[in-house]
Amino acid sequence: MPEEPDGPGRLEGKVALVTGGASGIGRACCERFAEEGADVVVADIHDDRGRETVAAVEERGQRATFVHCDTSAPEACEAMASAAVEAFGRIDICVAAAGISHAQYVSGADPVDENPLTPSVDSSTGFVENKEIEQWEKVLAVNLTGVFLTDRAVIRRMLEGGHPGSIINIASAAAVLPMPGDAEYAVSKAGVWSLTKTLAVEVASRGIRVNAIAPGVIETPMTQMWTDDESWMADYLANTPVGRLGQPLDIANTALFLASDDSSFFTGELLKPTGGIYAT
Repeated sequence: MPEEPDGPGRLEGKVALVTGGASGIGRACCERFAEEGADVVVADIHDDRGRETVAAVEERGQRATFVHCDTSAPEACEAMASAAVEAFGRIDICVAAAGISHAQYVSGADPVDENPLTPSVDSSTGFVENKEIEQWEKVLAVNLTGVFLTDRAVIRRMLEGGHPGSIINIASAAAVLPMPGDAEYAVSKAGVWSLTKTLAVEVASRGIRVNAIAPGVIETPMTQMWTDDESWMADYLANTPVGRLGQPLDIANTALFLASDDSSFFTGELLKPTGGIYAT
């Protein structure tokens, strides 16, 4: 069990809702927020692992509850937000971290067998002329529409409760860098960035801040199909100035800044914890 932080945390008395909270970046945000004093609503489609995150939050001395939610479904997102308010009375922070890398992605499944795409851009398997509409629509439904539905439901509850809040959308370096063979993922994340800016302008005067994070390659189950490839790893690290992959905690710490009052003058921003790949 981690050591308790000294003194009040930066999120003391706050309630955070995190989608995709069962693993990877979402789980890291849940745990890090709990260390800083927040109670946490863990939302995911994976019930068992979501409840494991709840237990991890409780081990850190905070309250937590799990909500099963498919964020691509409007009614599910509304029910999720209502459950958060029913459990803890309000929502102060939302991290929209639920997402998929491709249409066949299943978190926790074998990263190679489940993925019809190769990490190499030398293959045209996933190029636009070969893309099935079902692949395109599935990724946008989860990665973009799911963020919209999550944000919409949370903003409604924040306004109804009269509480200012911070919304943090997880985009990707792919929002601004091309990804040959995976256009639907790149477009979905670019959409998240555009949505973030639009919402930020719409709700700033009502006390709600909306920002996004564009991670580089983070060592999670979603990226394992690439990080298990030694050749890909060698090439990626050679082009990453800090010389390592990102860890979920790197993104959780960025989200903590955006969730806290330390970032009170930030809205409509895209923070880029990528290890320097934008500088090359």
